[in-house]
Amino acid sequence: MKPSIVVVGSSNTDMVVKAGHLPVPGETILGGTFMMNAGGKGANQAVAAARLGGDITFIAKIGDDIFGRQSLALFEKEGIDTNYVITDPINPSGVALITVDANGENCIVVASGANGALKPGDFENAKEKIKSAALILMQLEIPVETVEYIINVATGSKVKVVLNPAPARPLHDELLSKVYMVTPNETEAEMLTGIKVQDRGSAEKAARALAAKGIEIVIITLGAQGALVLVNDTCHFFAAPICQAIDTTAAGDVFSGALVVAISEGKSILEAVPFACQAAALSVCKMGAQSSAPYRYELNSAIGAGNTNNN
Repeated sequence: MKPSIVVVGSSNTDMVVKAGHLPVPGETILGGTFMMNAGGKGANQAVAAARLGGDITFIAKIGDDIFGRQSLALFEKEGIDTNYVITDPINPSGVALITVDANGENCIVVASGANGALKPGDFENAKEKIKSAALILMQLEIPVETVEYIINVATGSKVKVVLNPAPARPLHDELLSKVYMVTPNETEAEMLTGIKVQDRGSAEKAARALAAKGIEIVIITLGAQGALVLVNDTCHFFAAPICQAIDTTAAGDVFSGALVVAISEGKSILEAVPFACQAAALSVCKMGAQSSAPYRYELNSAIGAGNTNNN
């Protein structure tokens, strides 16, 4: 049997408009293509991990509406265990409004809806599943009190927690000290450490500041530059595969999903990170969030072509 991965997090419906550039405050622009896609950081990561062959259970809260029902059907289609996805009779499903420019960069506004109502009391039935998991993967589109509760349940049973601290928000050191691995991008690393991440040198400083809080493995993702890994007091840098970005919306989520799958399969962190970088690179070549996540055969093909770098 495959090791069990539990993803706890958000589920949204993304409403995406392609435009020549991102609007500045007060500006109205005429965009191009409109798309409505399944999204939410938790759901994106769950789907990415499932497509890459992980045994995935997703815990989330959705609204009793068409968006929630569509999301649930999509999770089941991807082979994700949805036994712990809760339907909220009061709050609507989460929605994200996304603008993507000609270079694939994006800006996003999220209305959390039912995601914001996922509270510790919702986990009574899922507690044993969490305690028996090989890995827990979480983000910050659900209440911090819920993130803290899950971390305490997991670490109390010696289950490793991988935290993708996105979107950026402050977290106290006691919480971070219980996390096995943290995977911030430049903005999130600055929020957690106060160190502005602009290059590999500043990324290493931020990584060491995070490790000093008691985190075993720190990975700072650097977008098109790649990722920096701090493990056993040594930094390693992995360059991102070169590709033409179309839409970067869920690249970080695909990275996280691929990372936990690789770890669950017994890969070392220095093997798992280039695996995850390649998956993220494939995702930016497609539009959408969950729809851009690559399948394992696509990733294996890209890796076989030798499209990874590290130094």
